[in-house]
Amino acid sequence: MNSIPWVLHVDLDQFIAAVEVLRHPELAGKPVIVGGRGDPTERAVVSTASYEARAFGVGSGMPLRIAARKVPDAVLLPVDAEAYLEASENVMATLRAQPGAVVQVLGWDEAFVGITAEDPEAYARQIQVAVLERTQLHCSVGIGDTLVRAKNATDFGKPAGVFRLTKENWLDVMGAKPTKELWGVGNKISGRLAKLGIQTVAELAAADPQSLVPEFGPKMGPWYASLGRGDGSSTVDDTPWVARGHSRETTFQSNLTEPSQIHDAVTQLAGDVLKDVAAEGRPVIGLTLKVRYAPFTTKTHARKIPETFDRDEVLARALDLAGAIEAGRPIRLLGLRAEMAMPDDARKGHTPTRGGW
Repeated sequence: MNSIPWVLHVDLDQFIAAVEVLRHPELAGKPVIVGGRGDPTERAVVSTASYEARAFGVGSGMPLRIAARKVPDAVLLPVDAEAYLEASENVMATLRAQPGAVVQVLGWDEAFVGITAEDPEAYARQIQVAVLERTQLHCSVGIGDTLVRAKNATDFGKPAGVFRLTKENWLDVMGAKPTKELWGVGNKISGRLAKLGIQTVAELAAADPQSLVPEFGPKMGPWYASLGRGDGSSTVDDTPWVARGHSRETTFQSNLTEPSQIHDAVTQLAGDVLKDVAAEGRPVIGLTLKVRYAPFTTKTHARKIPETFDRDEVLARALDLAGAIEAGRPIRLLGLRAEMAMPDDARKGHTPTRGGW
């Protein structure tokens, strides 16, 4: 048997909750919910939940107060980003230490690993053992011949398992599933696909890419069709990630109702974001203001701006964006994102995108 290239997607199981259990072994086997400051009387959302809590329907992004009602016996803990970052860095160092591995970090708890191997399952199990020995954390590994197939394969390996998806078994495994289960689709896009009569992965795979252009455009239409087939790149890119922007947001314990309150909140957000931007040494080229009205309606307002390092100009333009806020509507959350100019080397090459809004 010849060695051939493979893509592995390594995903840490219930990562944040697992880190907390390592710090507090007495929590093992209990429903653990991590979010905000761990206080369900405050406005905050769930960052993650242990499998024991998920069994009661608790999921990431759920309001903490609702999660607490679903699981009255749950242990609620505050978010400790520094602890999770340290654990993540140990995991990524372990992955990079594997023979022949090319590692593309996707976030705290996941990465693509490019390998050449005769038996990718054996390699995947080797990764699981190495990560467990070094960090005491379990991970699931998806194996694929493209990034898309590897990413989707991981869901079938959870928890702590290994699963392979290739061109040969893609439709057998994924064909009957709703399109929202595809990496890169989600609820909104699946809803738009449904209006076109496309409900399942198999239907999307069979669609004429050009038929999706009127709805999604000349670039994204064919791209969604390729997702349905599981096609795409098989190259794992270990180029260091360069942030396109920085963002901060605040959930207010009491709704903002006065213009002066909004002015002060946007000023504070701009100051916090600009501290992050200053460390990058790159000019701001765009701003996005995120507004969440009570009870839970979210809108964003974005604007490109001329390249600038001037803090006062950025603040003035952020306050201009705030002028689009609907007068009289109570506000429960505000967020501000500053997009920065990319370095010349990143502009020339491929730069993976990471979460914004």
